[in-house]
Amino acid sequence: MSFEDAVRPSHPSRYNDEDTSPTTPRELKGWYSYAIAAEVFAVVGVGLFLPVLLEQLPRERGVLFSDRSKPCVGPPGSGDAGKFRARAGDADREDQCIVRFLGSDVTTTSFAMYTTSAAVLFQAITLICFSSFADYGPYRKKLLVTFAYTGATVCSLFVFITSSVYFLAPFLVVIGVTCLGSSFSLLNAFLPLLVSNHPSHAKPGPSDDPPAYELEGLNRRDPSNSTYRFHPDKLSEDLDRSSKISSKGVGLGYASAVGFQLFSVGVIIAFDKLGLSKGNPTLPMRVILLLVGIWWALFTIPTLLWLRPRFGPPLPTQSQNGNPSARRNSSVLFYLAFSIRSFWDTLKRASRLRQTLIFLAAWFLLSDAVATISGTAILFARTELHMGTIPLVFLSLTSIGFSMVGAFSWPRVAARYSLSPKIVLIACIVGMEIIPLYGLLGYIPILKRLGVGGIQKPFEIYLVGIIHGLVMGGISSYARSVYAPLIPEGSEAAFFALYAVTDKGSSAVGPALVGWIVNRAGTIRPAFIFLAVLVMLPGPLLWWLDAEKGREDASRLAGEHGSGAAGGYARVGEDDRED
Repeated sequence: MSFEDAVRPSHPSRYNDEDTSPTTPRELKGWYSYAIAAEVFAVVGVGLFLPVLLEQLPRERGVLFSDRSKPCVGPPGSGDAGKFRARAGDADREDQCIVRFLGSDVTTTSFAMYTTSAAVLFQAITLICFSSFADYGPYRKKLLVTFAYTGATVCSLFVFITSSVYFLAPFLVVIGVTCLGSSFSLLNAFLPLLVSNHPSHAKPGPSDDPPAYELEGLNRRDPSNSTYRFHPDKLSEDLDRSSKISSKGVGLGYASAVGFQLFSVGVIIAFDKLGLSKGNPTLPMRVILLLVGIWWALFTIPTLLWLRPRFGPPLPTQSQNGNPSARRNSSVLFYLAFSIRSFWDTLKRASRLRQTLIFLAAWFLLSDAVATISGTAILFARTELHMGTIPLVFLSLTSIGFSMVGAFSWPRVAARYSLSPKIVLIACIVGMEIIPLYGLLGYIPILKRLGVGGIQKPFEIYLVGIIHGLVMGGISSYARSVYAPLIPEGSEAAFFALYAVTDKGSSAVGPALVGWIVNRAGTIRPAFIFLAVLVMLPGPLLWWLDAEKGREDASRLAGEHGSGAAGGYARVGEDDRED
């Protein structure tokens, strides 16, 4: 790219300091780098070791439900430290291990599921309270980096959490998961900007005239102009480019997670050979989380250096009167109220976008199903199939390895058979439905007598992991690329915050219901009925989604909002800007 191309705006500016320069390869590398940094915590931490730690740490302090005098694990030096006690009473299933937490007795499995629900719920509240800042000034990048390094620090602190302070683990999980989800929401908010400012939008070939819709979009500086943005040809180009960038980011993130998981196997084996984990089975996992935190911090550095802030309009200010302490308190309340009002405004604007609402409803259900299946599978393998840490690592490796395959393969399949991103998502839902249906086969009497089929043997869950990985690669790659065109221009962070709130808010429901089912049934398998129904629900909604109409509606709304906002931006002078 020449210097002239690098500095040439890709579309007219709507306010002072808007960065409309073309997206550069270096900027894309900064965007990809954060996927490499944070996906390791998402996969190795949230997806594997944290659910195990949340079950294992209280188990070491728990007692059997049938006999409160018996601990759930053997004492150090007994030969079965850290392992399940023998079955009590019922020969067909293990007696439940319970622990006291916040004044109630809960099973250790429910302890993990309830913590997951609390974490995603708190994350949704955080996004509501603070996400609207990201569409103003440089706050999109500042908040991304702040959440990244806070999350990395909290992840590293798990090295100090032992069974004697197991009750602290949920609080660290809540903070870590909140930082992870919030930072990914902000990273996703850069995606529409990277796509819309891609140099191919403003760079015709040497002998080709620009398309008429590009000329109109570039020549008219009226912010309400929407011809360029929702033109069918540009929609197709942007969907394709968005899918490719998103898929590459997901693929690189999964690749880093797979590499780190292989490294974690070596760490676990080394601790076992040296005898460092004897009597302290969670130590290797806690050390791995320390290393995950360091990885997260290191690979955020290229994002910090290379990803441009892409300034939004100036953040509104309030008059500064009174003493400094009162001004500070007043400012905090002012911006908190401003953010909540902005989020409410985003909800009202989204309510006018029927296609956007259809997608968000589908995503609410789909993300809940995905999050609940992922967490339930690890706990099922741990408590029902009695799989140790290393087999669980290989189960996660299987799923993530095939997620990486799916992330790179689905775009090829879509191109080969001319499938739209929406159809790819529907195909992934069909694939995801196989998982709970296969788990329900364990209720068929003949298979139950055979002891195989319906995830009754450990090897079967690896087959489930393959299916889970392939469909997750498609869902992770295509969900945000389907949603991005449905966002009004200039509101990327606010609408991706709504996307994340829909995602994380729903993900608080499924794990809590699974925890409730386990508490009453004493086993995880009945939860497959709930999951089978949950996975089916988003399919019809996605089928009804009309992406082209949604893009047109979003562009029209951006024009209405922009024409009013343009004057507002123009009226904000230098004296009103944030220092």
